[in-house]
Amino acid sequence: MWDVVVVGFGAAGACAAIEAAEAGARVLVIDRFGGGGATAISGGVVYAGGGTRFQRAAKIKDNPRLMYEYLRTETRDAVSPATLRRFCEQSAEMLDWLTGHGVPFGSSVCPVKTSYPTNRHHLYVSGSEDPPVPRGHRTRARGTSGHALHRALAEAARAAGAEVRTQTRAIRLDGGVVECRTLTGWPRLAHRLLHRLSVKPGLYLPGLGRALHRQVTRIEDRHATAETIPARAVVLAAGGFVFNREMMREHAPAYRGGLRLGTPGDDGSGILLGVEAGGVTAHLDRVTVWRFLTPPSALTGGLLVDRDGRRVCDEWRYGAAIGDAVLRGPGGRAWLLVDAAVLAAARRQVRRETLWFQRWQAWWMLGPAGPGMGRVSAPTVAAVARKAGVDPAGLAATVSAAGRGGRGPWSLIDVSIGARGLPAPMLTLGGLAVNEETGELAGNARNGAVYAAGRNAAGICSGAYVSGLSLADCVFSGRRAGRHSAAHARGGADAQRR
Repeated sequence: MWDVVVVGFGAAGACAAIEAAEAGARVLVIDRFGGGGATAISGGVVYAGGGTRFQRAAKIKDNPRLMYEYLRTETRDAVSPATLRRFCEQSAEMLDWLTGHGVPFGSSVCPVKTSYPTNRHHLYVSGSEDPPVPRGHRTRARGTSGHALHRALAEAARAAGAEVRTQTRAIRLDGGVVECRTLTGWPRLAHRLLHRLSVKPGLYLPGLGRALHRQVTRIEDRHATAETIPARAVVLAAGGFVFNREMMREHAPAYRGGLRLGTPGDDGSGILLGVEAGGVTAHLDRVTVWRFLTPPSALTGGLLVDRDGRRVCDEWRYGAAIGDAVLRGPGGRAWLLVDAAVLAAARRQVRRETLWFQRWQAWWMLGPAGPGMGRVSAPTVAAVARKAGVDPAGLAATVSAAGRGGRGPWSLIDVSIGARGLPAPMLTLGGLAVNEETGELAGNARNGAVYAAGRNAAGICSGAYVSGLSLADCVFSGRRAGRHSAAHARGGADAQRR
């Protein structure tokens, strides 16, 4: 009998395993694939503030009250004010906890507005704070650094005594038993290889990713064997549902044309396990879709307009806020109007302000103008509006109201959701409703102690997203579920011995 079984080995599952094992529980972690989930392919950014050691080292002034006042405008009704306040008050300690478990951060501040900092910087403004406060703590590693974040947490979980069993898929919770299907022998190797190939290439070539994942599923169907795992408590931490087409159509039909951010494991299976166990869901209609205008940072000097020529929102806002505003505009269409000076400055900034995956997007936006390209150009505002299909009178009025002068030629860059050459990443934010003090499923009445964390649960970022808030919530909710599931399990075990 295991004290705690954790389903899913991304950031939330690893944090739950660490806390439960360090509390003295006998912990088993199972993962359908090799562990890591969406965490391992993410940017490795943790949203934290209130005066972290890295903010202090960079002489950034921040406190929990300022952090709370900003986040309550973003999180809306996702969690109670008390829970949000606790998240903010514990934020600096959370970074210390992560650092103590081997996750490397840094205090070099990115000096410009960006969607993701270069390898030289590890602290940046990752939200829409005004005035700006750097709270995005990027794990120190080259490129997108989620792999380094997960590797440290996975090592810490094992060091704490948790046993990890990969290529084991939970299919049902039956009272105190987790019913699984697991792979052994040679099929494990083929399964592992095909899954790895389906994940990151699948982000940029979705068709290839789907084809490879079908082979992964075929191996599971043909070769996995049934297994039952008894547990005193279960933590569900198996990711969101952005790869579940049926759930997306049912709960978030407006979100089409975005690039699904995650892995094939983000198929809603953990959420469905919780529902079958008696849980209820919350905020499944909330999905974040991102439209970043930067880098290069000079592009914040443009005007973001819809097809009627009206301004969409402040160009300095975080990409998720911009994406939401664009999606809700007429036809989901939007363009960034820039003059010759802004275009030239942006082109000069590309090399020093971007990583490779940002660079090709920047060059698509700033490259040659013309039909079928990402940009059209003309000598006047009226002429460029007609070329792009934007209302000339509305655009002229917006330029005048904004007090934006400039000189031609003028460019309109197509930044619509679904624009060719500019993928708009998206991920799901809702999940299982939980008791905000413990992480236990709300409404769970028949299947024992079941907890949820990360994107299996509705949490801090289920109102709206800023960069790093999902990973921060994975740590916050994962630790909470780990502590309370261990306390429940150890209490029951101690009572049995007495």
